[in-house]
Amino acid sequence: MSQPIAIYDSSGAYPANIIFLDTPMLNEALRLIRTYHDLTQSQLCNELGISNSYLSEIEAGKKTPSLDLLGKYGHRFNLPVSSLLFFSESLDENKKTDRLRVGVAKKVLSLLQWVDSKR
Repeated sequence: MSQPIAIYDSSGAYPANIIFLDTPMLNEALRLIRTYHDLTQSQLCNELGISNSYLSEIEAGKKTPSLDLLGKYGHRFNLPVSSLLFFSESLDENKKTDRLRVGVAKKVLSLLQWVDSKR
């Protein structure tokens, strides 16, 4: 379920922003991006400079990635951070445009899951 998350800058200073994240969708998107590119967790951890346990917890939905880490994902996979955050937005499900955006994000995840299952 969506919850307020304080996003800190890379120095750990005052929260850069408070946003609502639907973290399960974001965590699954990050996992699927990694598997789509045929990378193991260990390989990606080495490239991003993070521990295997941290990535495992993020992909399992136990931790929320920092903006700094999302920036590293964006750089590694040539994706804008805004595209990654698309999977984390908590939107007003009563608004038709927001329902459409959530629906599109879920369809993209379903497509990535299908591609992942074919490997």
